[in-house]
Amino acid sequence: FSLSLAGFIEEPERKYCFECASEEQCQEWVEALKRASYEFLRRSLIFYRNEIQKMTGKDPLEQYGISEEARFQLGAQQ
Repeated sequence: FSLSLAGFIEEPERKYCFECASEEQCQEWVEALKRASYEFLRRSLIFYRNEIQKMTGKDPLEQYGISEEARFQLGAQQ
């Protein structure tokens, strides 16, 4: 399988090719790359932030001064 990094300023046409020994290994790589994506990590942060706030009644990001940042708001969807 391959990945194209279209849209990156530094290397707009860069393409990475991967080879796997099996279809199963290929699927494992694809799933790992999805889990490493910004959107997956953002949604995980929102989920766990919500869970912590339900348990403690406090915003866990407030101590870092980013509680008002829109992309980290509870239930935020993009």
